[in-house]
Amino acid sequence: MREVGSEKDEDEMTDKHMTTVSQHYFVDESDKSSFSIAIIENMKEEYGLFVWPCSVILAEYVWQQRYRFSGANVVELGAGTSLPGLVAAKVGSNVTLTDDSNRIEVLKNMRRVCEMNKLNCRVMGLTWGFWDASIFDLNPNIILGADVFYDASAFDDLFATITYLLQSSPGSVFITTYHNRSGHHLIEFLMVKWGLKCVKLVDGFSFLPHYKARELNGNIQLAEIVLNHESPEETSTSTVR
Repeated sequence: MREVGSEKDEDEMTDKHMTTVSQHYFVDESDKSSFSIAIIENMKEEYGLFVWPCSVILAEYVWQQRYRFSGANVVELGAGTSLPGLVAAKVGSNVTLTDDSNRIEVLKNMRRVCEMNKLNCRVMGLTWGFWDASIFDLNPNIILGADVFYDASAFDDLFATITYLLQSSPGSVFITTYHNRSGHHLIEFLMVKWGLKCVKLVDGFSFLPHYKARELNGNIQLAEIVLNHESPEETSTSTVR
């Protein structure tokens, strides 16, 4: 019979073997500015501790739009490894990184990554569709979400959370990258239901440097979504496709 202690040690060794630190570089050749972000990844985790292509693309967008992000209050939803939010912090945003309150290991990893990169981000648990005191303190100018549209059963709670955050800070915007899956019609429906509209929709690879694009694959789009202040009759046909 194997001892409990030996099983625990074996599990810890497995975790270490499955844990890596990846480096992500951001460069502007025009003014020679650059920096890198280190991310702790663990393949043992089902989703939260791996840098998915949507995160790479959204992080690059933040870097290219860095003057827009400087001084902004930014909240990243479903942050996981937090690459987009960390880039926002690096370029001068006041950043709050959030993930499901029940995902304790993911939240711990987010704090470790902030310390590793010497970035002062607030880390908090935020479960979509649940309202507690912490969400009422958030007044973001920009909300980020990389690949948050992966579980259709959570879409309604996600849109409820996005809508509340947009309403709490007039003029704010939700910027998201997502795989163009079959659920895009549901996304369109829920945008209308929650009084939102898409004001920008681009191919996620259209602005990505070639050396990053060749490492990724998929049909990924970037959308900017805001509150729709128009009446239903006046609403234009801006949709997520």
